[in-house]
Amino acid sequence: MTADLSSLLQAHENTSREPEVLRLAFALACAERVRHLLEDESVVRCLDTLADYLAGSVDRAALERAASDSAALANRHQGSRSLDGVGHAAVSASYAVANAVAGRAIQAADYAAYAAVYGAGGYGATSDPESFAPERSWQRARLDQLAGELRDADRAA
Repeated sequence: MTADLSSLLQAHENTSREPEVLRLAFALACAERVRHLLEDESVVRCLDTLADYLAGSVDRAALERAASDSAALANRHQGSRSLDGVGHAAVSASYAVANAVAGRAIQAADYAAYAAVYGAGGYGATSDPESFAPERSWQRARLDQLAGELRDADRAA
């Protein structure tokens, strides 16, 4: 599934005037899907910095600081202390943010999908490839939608 999503992203980037904006917007959308699983307010602030960057209210230096901070925070996450696995979903959600802020959209999508599936069904669900189908379907549709919105904005400009 990652290869399909990667090919779709590349195809859209090849036809976009602003491929980085598309990549970051898609990464943000994926990470936002698992925002509710984040346990550390500092990670949430990093995700918000990405949104602010795309909105034009912070500069590249702020985004780069958020990328560095979110990577360090994800690497320090302790994981789950219980059998319910919620902490593991939070770790994956944190890595989704770190990858999103760093502009690694496919990795952000992968971690977000894992977090969503793990958060909804625990470890057993993650071993079933079909568990990921709804999230992957949403990701492809959202990427298509974002690419269309950027094309429309380009035409209007």
